[in-house]
Amino acid sequence: MTQVLGATSTTDEVLSGIDFHGKRILVTGVSAGIGVETARALAAHGAQVTGAARDLEKAEAATAQVRKDAAANGGSFELVALDLASLKSVRACADGLLARGDAFDVVIANAGVMATPFGHTLDGFETQFGANHLGHFVLVNRLAPLIRAGGRLITLASAGHRFSNVNLDDPDFQRTPYDPFVAYGRSKTANILFAVAFDRRHRGRGVRAAAVHPGGIQTELGRHMDSAQRQTMIDRMNQQLAAEGKAPFQWKTIPQGAATSVWAGFIAPPDEVGGRYCENCHVGTIVPDDVVISAISEGVRAYALDPHNAEALWKKSEELVGESF
Repeated sequence: MTQVLGATSTTDEVLSGIDFHGKRILVTGVSAGIGVETARALAAHGAQVTGAARDLEKAEAATAQVRKDAAANGGSFELVALDLASLKSVRACADGLLARGDAFDVVIANAGVMATPFGHTLDGFETQFGANHLGHFVLVNRLAPLIRAGGRLITLASAGHRFSNVNLDDPDFQRTPYDPFVAYGRSKTANILFAVAFDRRHRGRGVRAAAVHPGGIQTELGRHMDSAQRQTMIDRMNQQLAAEGKAPFQWKTIPQGAATSVWAGFIAPPDEVGGRYCENCHVGTIVPDDVVISAISEGVRAYALDPHNAEALWKKSEELVGESF
């Protein structure tokens, strides 16, 4: 009987029986959390995984199990340097991989930051928009020639995209009062829109792109939230769930959080996920902007999948980074 996948499925359950020998995958953000688990699960099934991280010493320690599982199952794992808050670093990483010329079957743009204090990347962009979106925008577009026909791009988005649409008139909060979760929402909406636009550009050669929401997981991503903020958020969600007659909120485990990334990247049919937003190992449905949904309910706002919005973001992103793709 075919296994039914959902919110509690883990990476190993999603990939059960799958052989990735001969497959090459790039995963960004492999120094903690679901990036490490994504790399481990793929390497444990025989894949050749390249992991990108800003702090290579930290990533080396964090991926010890990845290397063990790779060695035990005929896979491989290597690290490359990548600081998404520096376009110089992004371009150097891309140039190094291009010079090697080894093709990738799947690129998983996993790295990111959340709810940071107001600040800027080395290039002067608001931290979350710059690191979460613009860094990946340049990296992935430069590496696009290396993605094999039939390959995929997976961008890590979030239900947090509901906090805000992108603001292309003021992406760096020069005229808008800064709110860390609004900024996070803008960057996560951008991650979805990037997948929409990338999918449209590359589907002709069989390369598809999808955005995924991993779910609520306790990882380093939440390091800028104190315990009181986190508890207030959980209390609010539980009030909403109780009103809907549902059970209290439960955190996902890290293997559960990484499951949708590998499902969308390797298991789901390409036409099912291409240009779409996925969560809990299935494609999310559009929820109209005027419909109130709780913080952890499923669904994606229409603005995050709007092709005109995606094209406007692409054009603005090219303008900001000074590079056309």
